[in-house]
Amino acid sequence: MGKVFKFHTDVDTDQIIASQYLLFPTIDEMKVHAFESLDPDFADKVQAGDYVVAAENFGCGSSREQAPSVLKALGVKAVVAKSFARIFYRNAINIGLPVIVCKDLYEVVKDGDEMELSLTEGIVTVGDKSLSCTKLPPYMQGILDQGGLIASLNKEEN
Repeated sequence: MGKVFKFHTDVDTDQIIASQYLLFPTIDEMKVHAFESLDPDFADKVQAGDYVVAAENFGCGSSREQAPSVLKALGVKAVVAKSFARIFYRNAINIGLPVIVCKDLYEVVKDGDEMELSLTEGIVTVGDKSLSCTKLPPYMQGILDQGGLIASLNKEEN
């Protein structure tokens, strides 16, 4: 079980991590500023195993890989949204952050709710409600289990 941090439609990468923080040399230095313009206390409140839930078009805007990277570094277990910007989705998979499409969750969940997600079953549970979401194919689950596409490819080479 993890806590839900709920965000709106069209959350762009600059809202996830603002461009001025991209000058910091490490993701660890950047992560404390995640969602700063939307929820200034997000980085202090989020804990390993928590979830980000959003409406449509999550991760739109620039193609910065730091956006999913700061969420993963903060311990976010997955981002669950109605839809994702294509580049954010790819970047998230590349670095090993699960991104799950669930069309009905946004209307059911509130900020602060407890939620559980089964990536292999494609089921999200909030209270007494279970909703279907994207079920990751085994090869994609394998990529995520190995820490992302780059880590997966590196392991294949060895």
